[in-house]
Amino acid sequence: MKSISLSILASIILISGSTVSAQYKVGDQAPEYKLPYATKDTIIFDGIGSKDLIGKRYLLAFYPADWSGGCTKEVCSFRDAMTDFDNLNLIVMGVSVDSPFSHFHWANDENLNFKLLSDQTHKLGITMGVYDDQRGMFKRSVFVVGPSGKFEYINYNYSVKDDNDFNALKKALGNK
Repeated sequence: MKSISLSILASIILISGSTVSAQYKVGDQAPEYKLPYATKDTIIFDGIGSKDLIGKRYLLAFYPADWSGGCTKEVCSFRDAMTDFDNLNLIVMGVSVDSPFSHFHWANDENLNFKLLSDQTHKLGITMGVYDDQRGMFKRSVFVVGPSGKFEYINYNYSVKDDNDFNALKKALGNK
């Protein structure tokens, strides 16, 4: 009888732990988070979070995996547009399930000029509605959070197949 009760309890915990948040909309308050990150120069285990970014405008680009072709294309497009993003006072950050060590080496290899956040617990990805638990990675998605902490731009289906989504993002940012 005890094993049946423990089994039921374990199932309830697993089900409740894998609940995915509803998708956010422009104007919604962004969730709180704090994640370790890496740049091409360093790894910061203390991390950066939403409270550190109050009053700033920032982009969170969720992507499936370091070192993959599509993700490399995406982060390199952000790297190459960094002057435009800087002119808009926009902080760019990538987010994946990869470790800070992987981020550090990948950022170094690709000469990335922005932070790569490591969400190895998937907590932020689940909250944002971008975690694919069957694949164990994030769905490619882009969010811009304004100084008030509210979403200004959201694309849950960001694509790198062509430049359409990247150009739409730049156009949306230029209108602010």
